[in-house]
Amino acid sequence: MKSISANGAFEENIPQRRRTGQIWHTLFQASTIVGIIFLSALLYSVLNQTFGLVAIENQVDPAALAVGGVSVEELSKEQLVAVLQEHVSKGLFRRFEYDRPFAQRSREEVYRLVWQHVVAPQAVETWSLYESIFARDEIEAAVAEEFPDATLQFRSWLNRRLLTASQSSDPEQAGIRTAILGSLWTIAITILTAFPLGVGAAIYLEEYAPDNWLTRLLQTNINNLAGVPSIIYGLLGLAIFVRALEVLTSGAMFGATDPTTANGRTILSAGMTLGLLILPLIIINAQEAIRAVPDALRRASYGLGATQWQTIWWHVLPNALPGILTGTILGVSRAIGETAPLVVVGASTFVAIDPRGPFSKFTTLPIQVFQWTARPQDEYRNLAAGAIIILLLLIITLNALAVVLRNRYSRRL
Repeated sequence: MKSISANGAFEENIPQRRRTGQIWHTLFQASTIVGIIFLSALLYSVLNQTFGLVAIENQVDPAALAVGGVSVEELSKEQLVAVLQEHVSKGLFRRFEYDRPFAQRSREEVYRLVWQHVVAPQAVETWSLYESIFARDEIEAAVAEEFPDATLQFRSWLNRRLLTASQSSDPEQAGIRTAILGSLWTIAITILTAFPLGVGAAIYLEEYAPDNWLTRLLQTNINNLAGVPSIIYGLLGLAIFVRALEVLTSGAMFGATDPTTANGRTILSAGMTLGLLILPLIIINAQEAIRAVPDALRRASYGLGATQWQTIWWHVLPNALPGILTGTILGVSRAIGETAPLVVVGASTFVAIDPRGPFSKFTTLPIQVFQWTARPQDEYRNLAAGAIIILLLLIITLNALAVVLRNRYSRRL
């Protein structure tokens, strides 16, 4: 009788449990859909600013620069130098000669100078991709009325010039080359700082540290540090690396001091600060990967006479490597997108000179995007959209690399 009663109660609960499961299924599905909607809105907003129509107006009509009936595009190098000397100030012409003598410049270089500083095309108005597609007739009429001397062009702000040009006060000449190099230098130092320290700390905590109150206290603090706001790490980096270790981070210890970076606000300080930022993440992920290695492998190794370190080196770490690499790359992906700690440490918002080493002034892609979005010209916001796409592609590439490495080493094992 009890069995029959229990079965009846069980069968009565089945519809209720199914309804509960369906409710949770609907909530999970809705959260996924909402996430996709927000991601789509983000991509639409970025792409909408990256492409579109632009009204270009030249300061000097290229036809007016023709010499003897020969257009400016076909002039010789010597004729282009004469055109440049005639139309720019003497001070600017002397600066060009000082930076690099015209005798050493190619015709293409001189032509670019003429185009940039004499013809000087300027974007007088820009339109989004949506407007360019669905309101082209209205745009053409507005350009004909308001900018009769301008030409209408469809432009992709994500182009080769954006990648190869350095920062400039002219949006037509500005690019992100310096920011990309600054990001690569910074991330390289971040990895060199955080990876060995993080993996070493994880090995000690999982394999060597005794289970006592001190170890548990360290573990609790590491878990808490993973949730500390990034700007706190920036303040820590400012106090330690920029000020306390100024002799090291400025390069004075190695005789590499640059008068503009003697205060320690260098790539080295930024990289070590970001290293502190992702260090707790690497430790936690490495611990989880080491903890997932079966104890049977350790016992088998000890049974064959291996020492603890030999067991760790030849059995534990190879099996934990996919998880360690995945956690490290995901931590680096977070560091690439950070802005607040770098601003505190002293990243520059305008740098036109490429970094030449760890003791150079620097800027990074997120800071470049922030600086451009704060500018009043619409063109800088278009450039910022192109830079955001580059940053997203870089982060997606790193995440894909984490998946590839994890799968590759998993198959080996």
